Amino acid sequence: MPREISLSEVSSLIGQEIGVSKWITVDQTMIDAFAGATDDHQFIHVDPVRAAAETPFGGTIAHGFLTLSLLSTMNYDCLPKIREQTMGINYGFDKVRFMTPVKCGKRIRGHFVLSEARFRGAGMMMTAYDVTIEIEGERKPALTATWMTIIQFDPKDRPEGL
Repeated sequence: MPREISLSEVSSLIGQEIGVSKWITVDQTMIDAFAGATDDHQFIHVDPVRAAAETPFGGTIAHGFLTLSLLSTMNYDCLPKIREQTMGINYGFDKVRFMTPVKCGKRIRGHFVLSEARFRGAGMMMTAYDVTIEIEGERKPALTATWMTIIQFDPKDRPEGL
């Protein structure tokens, strides 16, 4: 379980890698479920025989958006919990790059570097993470991105002087 920190500690972590998630295996069942949820049934994702015969990947690969969406579970797995937080909001991404396809059966994990933290309004803190999803045994990552989130908290819990 990730450690718990206070709002007043967040800014001292800027520039540091503050979390590395557990490995997640991306298997065909996960890929097929994502294909069903998004109606993206391109053969490179859902047809192992054809993908092995007609692509340079040797089999199926995960959807890039599946890989990106796994950042949520990686976040919950490894980032510190903020004691005063009442809710977290996904604010969006900058500079998302899909660097290397995730082949079916591979394991991936997320690395999170806190790049920014600033108060926005009385009860919000905007954070930005430089995230990288590593593929086990691969030199290049699956993806890199800057992920912005908003930490919602009761304004009375805002640290003095911040």
